[in-house]
Amino acid sequence: MTVQRAALVTGARGGIGAAIVARLEADGWAVHGVDVDDGDLTTREGNRRVVEAAIDRFGRLDAVVPSAGFQHVAPIPDFPEEQWDKLIAVLLTSPFLLARYAWDALAATGDGRICVIGSAHALSASPFKAGYVSAKHGVLGLVKTLALEGAELGISATAVCPAYVRTPLVEAQISAQARAHGIDEAKVLEDVLLERQAVKRLLEPSEVAAVVSFLLSPDGRGITGVPVPIDLGWTAR
Repeated sequence: MTVQRAALVTGARGGIGAAIVARLEADGWAVHGVDVDDGDLTTREGNRRVVEAAIDRFGRLDAVVPSAGFQHVAPIPDFPEEQWDKLIAVLLTSPFLLARYAWDALAATGDGRICVIGSAHALSASPFKAGYVSAKHGVLGLVKTLALEGAELGISATAVCPAYVRTPLVEAQISAQARAHGIDEAKVLEDVLLERQAVKRLLEPSEVAAVVSFLLSPDGRGITGVPVPIDLGWTAR
């Protein structure tokens, strides 16, 4: 079977990553979805391994979608240094390494795409999330650089920046935020997580996947070097 378009998606086990895999497969992509069992994305070797596995599987690589992530909520004096290191490794260094190791394969297609799952926290900040916010801000600088260096090779790069999405990651934050802010868990969603949003609801993973689908499609070819917010009015304030 000849593979027409092939994508690598990290964080594919659940949440946004799983929705992206399902949407791209429905669009006709061949998708190599990976998660923690497939490679340690905090290491160079783990990132290299998943890229090589995708290329070995399909004989080509047209798109890389770094979607793996996690969160840690704590005030600066109590923020564990090892959690800082891991957040930077998974959310910022891994997208760089995936792009680096996939670069030649993406360039060989003449229309390679890198679509990092960022966050509204790449465009703004919240207390108690120093590692996550810093890494997501860094992703925007990475995407701009990838776009500039990739332009002559036909490689584009974007960062999809959603508000809070209905995922296990967000659900796990509710109790952590309740402890950090000293309020009941029942009030966290309305008073903390959705406080900045004009539209008071969670995004669904399928909504994020739909934007990724567009950016990887022929219609999305002209979009590069920029964040693409899906923030329900978060950054309009």
